[in-house]
Amino acid sequence: MEILWFLIAMGLLAAVVVPYVRRRRGGIRLVAPGSPDAADPAAYGFARQEELDVRLPGPDQDLLDVLDLVQRTQDWRAASQLLAGTEKEGEVRWQRVQAFAGAASLELQERPPHQGGEGHEGRVDLRKGQHEGPYEEPRADAAAGRPAGGAWLRAWRSEAPEDAGCAAVYAEFLVQQAWRSSSSGTDEFRIILEEARTVCGEAALAAPGDPVPYIIELAVARGLGYSHEQFDQLWANVIDRAPAHMGAHLAALHYWCEKWHGSRQEAERFATAAAARAPQGSLLAALPLFALFEHLPEVNLVRGFYEGETVTKAVEGALYAVHAARPDDPMLAHVRHLLVLFLVRSERWAEAMNQIVRVDGHVGALPWTHDGDPAAEYAVYRALAVAGYEANGGSPATLPQ
Repeated sequence: MEILWFLIAMGLLAAVVVPYVRRRRGGIRLVAPGSPDAADPAAYGFARQEELDVRLPGPDQDLLDVLDLVQRTQDWRAASQLLAGTEKEGEVRWQRVQAFAGAASLELQERPPHQGGEGHEGRVDLRKGQHEGPYEEPRADAAAGRPAGGAWLRAWRSEAPEDAGCAAVYAEFLVQQAWRSSSSGTDEFRIILEEARTVCGEAALAAPGDPVPYIIELAVARGLGYSHEQFDQLWANVIDRAPAHMGAHLAALHYWCEKWHGSRQEAERFATAAAARAPQGSLLAALPLFALFEHLPEVNLVRGFYEGETVTKAVEGALYAVHAARPDDPMLAHVRHLLVLFLVRSERWAEAMNQIVRVDGHVGALPWTHDGDPAAEYAVYRALAVAGYEANGGSPATLPQ
């Protein structure tokens, strides 16, 4: 009997491991870089792994130029001007607010304001220039001769307290700090998110038609555990201002997922309803693929899962959305990145390559940001796609650009 149980266990283990080691079509496998048998992504003009930009899902040169200027000079005015000139209802403003907040949060992580005893990292109160308990003001990084990380955001907040763009960036900064530096459910986590909710209210008052403060609060709602009724009221404020906002729908989808305050069925229902009412050319038709991704099993024991009806239907919906969308839709890269994962796992190599060639260079999007090293995770899938493409007769010369 023990032998039988051992054989069953080994069979299950093989079912999990073998698909990652050897692909059925063409015997696809990963080999050491530099091996004569290794497919070379560089032959396709793809960026090297160390050159991949983890900050954004796709190019936004205006944002990158301003972000570089702000971080180099510690002068917030260029960021304020960029946000003031960015359409309130569009996707770009939300992405730029996230990028500025993320930059300040990462700076603070790299150059914290206090290097005290164990467990005493300190959090900067950029909103009021005050601090309570262990919180510290930003101080110069003595070793590098630079101010503590995020000093430009503190200056922006104190020198332009009525700036709606700054309020939005600071609210998002607090949200990212809560998820980055605290554990969900702890007192510190709740304190930071409560403060973020307050700043969201300030940002909404400063810019009444702007959906971004309410979109930021969707993450607060998830962390603080809003009831379904409270969340629906918040969601109404979002869709009243931007009914087809893809970024907002992605943020709301997290709340309805099984791991937070909903279920697989509720998340699927939310995504399917949004896709059904999506206007022509909207990427909301791809939302069911994101709902599927959020509920993928940790370990897949179903042979042919990625060739099955559920995955195929969601992938085809996302491909339809991509083909129908405007080429300059700022959310297009988000959908393409997720498609890469599903197309590779479905062994649809040529279609995966068609997506990779359009997003390569930037990896700041799902599914890669779920990993501690987004560039490395993306590079693995890209290498698999190249290997599978070449094993089935593809080459750089046959890949449409």
